[in-house]
Amino acid sequence: MSSRLDISSTDHTASESLLASILVARFLRSNNYHETLNTFINEAGLPPNVGAFRRAQNTGDDKLDGANIVNKWTLEGIIQEKKKFDQTLSFERLGDSHANNEGWTMPAPAVLKAIETPASSNLLSASVEPWQMDDGVQDKDQKATYLVATGADKRLNLFNLDADNTVAASISGLTDSPILSYASIRGGQYHLLATMSGQLLLVRGNEIIDRRKDHTKYVVKVVAYEDHDNHIWIVTAGWDMQVFIYSIKPNSSSGTELEIGNPVGSLKVPTNPESILLVHHPETRDLTLLLSRRDSTYIYYYNIEPLRTRDSQQRSCKEIGKQNLAPNSNAWVSFSPSCMTQNPRDPGIIAVALSTLPHMKVMIVRLLFPTKRNTGDDERVNNEATPATHLSQSNASLALQNHEDAAIIIQANTFAPQTAYSTPQVVWRPDGSGVWVNGDDGVIRGIESKTGKLVTMLKNGHEAGIKVRSIWAGWVEGEEWLVSGGFDKKLIVWKPERSETRLSSNRGI
Repeated sequence: MSSRLDISSTDHTASESLLASILVARFLRSNNYHETLNTFINEAGLPPNVGAFRRAQNTGDDKLDGANIVNKWTLEGIIQEKKKFDQTLSFERLGDSHANNEGWTMPAPAVLKAIETPASSNLLSASVEPWQMDDGVQDKDQKATYLVATGADKRLNLFNLDADNTVAASISGLTDSPILSYASIRGGQYHLLATMSGQLLLVRGNEIIDRRKDHTKYVVKVVAYEDHDNHIWIVTAGWDMQVFIYSIKPNSSSGTELEIGNPVGSLKVPTNPESILLVHHPETRDLTLLLSRRDSTYIYYYNIEPLRTRDSQQRSCKEIGKQNLAPNSNAWVSFSPSCMTQNPRDPGIIAVALSTLPHMKVMIVRLLFPTKRNTGDDERVNNEATPATHLSQSNASLALQNHEDAAIIIQANTFAPQTAYSTPQVVWRPDGSGVWVNGDDGVIRGIESKTGKLVTMLKNGHEAGIKVRSIWAGWVEGEEWLVSGGFDKKLIVWKPERSETRLSSNRGI
């Protein structure tokens, strides 16, 4: 299997040549260049009536003899389409491929291996996670790692990372609905499961320790962060337009289990949240929640440190700033930042998959964290001392737009088809040299982070035209893996070719 972009085929080239000849003949015929037309037909070996109009049966459309081309495809029309295409390219922002040689690294995952799952079901999430099983066999101090996958059948499956990827456990009956997202805490000793019914479960091995149902439906994302003092932050985002924040403090009682407890903070947003991240503010070191939501081009920043002191009353989390991913637009822009993920080498840079139609676009953006200067009381005092004028407001707005525009490092089209019902996903390669994106056509695409160019396409693993629902990338026992799960009920591991030559027989499956 070749993972590189397939440029063309002989048949495709021949059809393009015929189409070009028909268009040229039509141009000559419509402008009465009869002598030139006759010479062109003789030299090209075309039929005498090439390029002539004919009336399509039972329709009012004019079509060309020899090709199924409607009347709008004239030579002038194609030139106009080319101009439109060139205009769209001006909105892309690509890097310099000649600046240095730190581009897409090789070898990259390209060789596939299909994993046999216990049951045939659409896969909703897949990744490699630490998972400690209390089965009496595994040492409690051992942090085993498994390939984890959840499906529409409500099962949670664990696969060994050996050559055969055998099933280590297939857990059913944990939840009343499929698991959409999960997160590991305490080195894999505990796990958080988010479900379609709105539940958040805390499990140890295959045992439920605690559960909450603060959301009314679809908890699409759960993230967890552990501070140096073992304090655990948990954030959930649901399609009930709510975000809940939980805080678990370390307990000195050795025999006491963890519990999620009541939310310490919440957010009620105008539209459904799409993606959330927990990152440290580079100046204050405060833990900051990043949120994107549907029908908004902004990334919203929330400081959750004031919620560290846990009390009986749930508090609303305050927005401290926002960053526009379409700063130069003067009209409503129909895209949302659907998936955000941090650069493994630079936590101040994120990759963002957009909900653009008909193809996914991806951005690589530097985060613009709010500073004390523009979030504290000093700004209010300064504004009271020097009243704002229209000119000063315009200059401030322009400066902000330029600042947000400069933060967009890469803005590129991935050519991954998607619809309004798609779930765009983007993950970084572990060395930061590129990102992987999913698609509704069964293809996984690799984008070089330095240039924004499409450099590879992983085909023949998932069925053509079927949605790839989940992707994950990272190091597994010193080897780079890419894991994907789709609505074709397939779970696939992609590995570099040089380290898995024994899988060459699986190419083209």
